[in-house]
This record gives sequence, C-alpha cells and structure tokens, in this order.
Amino acid sequence: MPAVMIYVQHLLGIGHLMRARQIAQALANVGFEVHLVSGGMPIGGRLPRGVQTVQLPPIRVDDASFTPLRDGSGTPIDEAYRQNRRELLLAAYESAAPAAVMFETFPFGRRALRFELVPLLERIDEARPRPLVVASVRDILQVQQKIEREREMLQWAKRWFDVILVHGDPRFARFEDTFPLAAELGPPLHYTGFVLTRGEPQSKAVSERREVVVSAGGGGVGIELLAAALAAQKHSRFGHLPWRVLAGPNITEAGFERLLREAGPGAVVERSRVDFGMLLRQAFVSVSQAGYNTVLDVVVSGARPVVVPFTGNGETEQRARGERLRDFRLAVIVDDTQLTPSTLAAAVDEAGSREQWGRWDFDSDGAARSASFIAGKIGIDAGQRAS
Repeated sequence: MPAVMIYVQHLLGIGHLMRARQIAQALANVGFEVHLVSGGMPIGGRLPRGVQTVQLPPIRVDDASFTPLRDGSGTPIDEAYRQNRRELLLAAYESAAPAAVMFETFPFGRRALRFELVPLLERIDEARPRPLVVASVRDILQVQQKIEREREMLQWAKRWFDVILVHGDPRFARFEDTFPLAAELGPPLHYTGFVLTRGEPQSKAVSERREVVVSAGGGGVGIELLAAALAAQKHSRFGHLPWRVLAGPNITEAGFERLLREAGPGAVVERSRVDFGMLLRQAFVSVSQAGYNTVLDVVVSGARPVVVPFTGNGETEQRARGERLRDFRLAVIVDDTQLTPSTLAAAVDEAGSREQWGRWDFDSDGAARSASFIAGKIGIDAGQRAS
C-alpha cells in the first residue's frame, strides 16, 4: 500500500494529537504506510501500532492567546528555529514520498504555523504525481472575528486542498454553522462521523457507579475548573462520594501542588491516567470542559456529564459544542464566566438527580471512515492528479 503523511500540531491541549493518532492507526490498520509528523510537546500514552512517528522540535504556547509561539523550554521561537522546523518537515515529506498528505486543522486554524505549512504545500504542488491533499477538521471551528481571516482560509482551501474531512455528524453540527463561507469552498466536504476512542461498553449500572471524575483535557487552561470542583465537593448532595480530580500534562508542578493542598479528605488528586475511559465507565458524574475528545469519551461512557465550556480569550468552539449538548439533553452546562464552587455543585446535583437524558446516536466511526475514504480517493483519483 502507498504512504500517507499526517501533519498535526497541538498547542494548548492534546486533543488534536490524540485524534490524529486515532486516524493514523486506522490508516495503518488498512495497510497504509503511515508517517505521523507531530510538532507539539511530546506526550505519553500508547503510540499507534505500525505508524512511523516524526517528532519535530516542539512548539507550544502558554495560554489561549496562542502567542508567542515557544520552544520546549519556554523560549519564544526565532527565525533559526522556524527554519530548522521547515527543513525537517520538508525532509520528512521527501522521505515519506506519500500518496496523500493530511493536514490536521489547517487551513481552518494553525495560521501561525504557515511559515512551514505554505512551503510544504508548495512542494506538494510541484510533485508529479501530486499527492492527495486532505484537510482534517473537527466538528466545530473557532469562529473568526475578522472576515479577512475567513477569506484567507477559503483562499488556501481552494488553492491547495482536494477534500475536507469533517470529523463529525451533520445532525449534531454542520460545517457552515461555524464557517459561513462554506458554500464558496472548492474542495468537497465529507463528514466522517466522530473520531471516537473505542473502549469497552459501559461497565457498570448507574446504581453501582460511586465516583465523580473531574478532568480538563491536557490542562493548559483547566486548572481553575479543577480547583472549583475540589471546593464544590462539600456543597454537593453527592459530596459523600469520592471525587477524583485528574490534572493534565500541561498543568505545571506548582499547579499540581496547589490542587493537592486544596483537596478535601474525600478527594483524590492525580495526574491524567491512560485508563481515563475506564474511569469514566465506572463514574457516576463526569465534570469536564467541552473539548472534542473529552466530550466523546464522556457521552459514550454512561457517566452523567457536567460540562463547563472554555470561553477565555474569545474562544467559541467549546461554547458551541456545549450548547448542542444541552439542546440534545446530553449534558448539564455551566457557563465558565459564572463558575463558582456553588454553581458547580448545583450542576453536579442536577446531573446526579436528572432522570431523563438524551441518547448519543451520532455517527462515531470517524477514524475508520477517514481511512476508507482516503483509500478510495487514492485509487480513484491517482491518474487524474498525476496529470
């Protein structure tokens, strides 16, 4: 089978990388030679089997302003750092010689990485035969404040991309809901369904679930939610249950020590665990933000979701996802601008007492469908792209 290269850059959270890993694994499962090029900070967890991972010199950010871009030690990157990354990325492409290249998020985000992405796209455009160029985006985009940015995204999509894979279900959210220029796109949209981490079925009945699990994804902007949960426990009707608070890898040691100090006798504070899915399948209530991966893990687990969408620095994506979860009666929503121990405790009480919940019945086989789609496109369009 031919090769596929995936480019992914996570900055604050780790969801982009985790989704890319799932798709990489699905591509490898159908026989592709897969090259996963990651530009963020290295993280733990199980690596995809049969996938070659290329780690670029990492880039990260400190907060949701997404500026400045920093290296792994926290120093703002300079032109020499950019040049090194650019050369390594181009070398990874040449080594892979892929029949398809997937760009996670770009051109609908990661604008700050255009110093390396535009040269790569130009190199791809010169190749004969030309690889299939795929945009891989989640269900809901960050709404842009300036129409000029949306026009720029549109221009890049029409110039370089062959197809846009939307990892969601249009019954939950449509691409045009958060990208108003969708009707002007040249590349076709293809909804793959959600990219869901497959795990065991719900492992416990509601009556056997005895824990409140609190998480905030990678943790880059989630420490205040975790702290609020620790303070909320004593105000909740379910405060007698153990509350397990999971600190993501992007929470500093100082932040982790703060959570340990603020934990009451009925709380457990620990770093994120690789068995997060299992914990959720045994939890009575889950408290989390509204990131793509976390929401999917929670809604299929059987835990009762309390969701606090992150809206700092003008972020709109999690709010939009939270509103849909609320409308489908899939979660109790707390506005993060109104987050206090009391409001969070009230939300946990509502979730723990609610009898009627919606049902998650949206397409959730997005990784396998993405792999199947790419396999089909390479077979159908290879001759056309070579011309």
